[in-house]
Amino acid sequence: MEFQQPERLDWKKLTERFFERGPEIVARELLGCRIVRRIRNDRRSVWVGGIIVETEAYLGEDDPASHSARGRVTTTGKPMRHASMFGPPGRFYVYAIHAKHCLNWVTQGEGVGSAVLIRAMQPVWSIDVMKRYRSVQDERRLTSGPGMICQSLDIDRRFDGLDALSSPDWRTEAPSDPPKFEIKATPRVGITRGETLPLRFFVSGNRFVSGPLKQHD
Repeated sequence: MEFQQPERLDWKKLTERFFERGPEIVARELLGCRIVRRIRNDRRSVWVGGIIVETEAYLGEDDPASHSARGRVTTTGKPMRHASMFGPPGRFYVYAIHAKHCLNWVTQGEGVGSAVLIRAMQPVWSIDVMKRYRSVQDERRLTSGPGMICQSLDIDRRFDGLDALSSPDWRTEAPSDPPKFEIKATPRVGITRGETLPLRFFVSGNRFVSGPLKQHD
């Protein structure tokens, strides 16, 4: 199911309270929400982004697939590179893997270390800008994976730990009258621990979900 004419919907801002819940709840309820950022170029600014259609939940220090399972500090007391994952709910946790970046929302309370990975979104706003950042024309190749999302929105480690809920350059919002869609749950992708837990959620039938199209229903 693809979202039709989402630019005509009324949107309401998500608050920190939304993210204070367990990551498996937040991961499901982020589906159908939009995330857009303001990019300023050549003396003008544009809003770039889309609607979240795929997420993964990471449960905290007891989740062997979570970065937070390694702890918050090193043996010498220095903060780990994933320290922002333990930050207040609603903050960004951005990490790099294989020269690509991945965007997460921190969930639950400060110090827990749980988060939701944004795996895919349906591109909607300023698609032409995304195409320039990604150097591709096929819309499905713009945001059908976490690394693609970050490249399309020019997200990197600069935004790690950002309080995006308070930033004038970011909007994370839910539709006031959300359309109905089916949510599917499967094991998470590309991990070797905790791989059987059904903590990947996606909008059934949406072609922008990552992976082969035949697996989207």
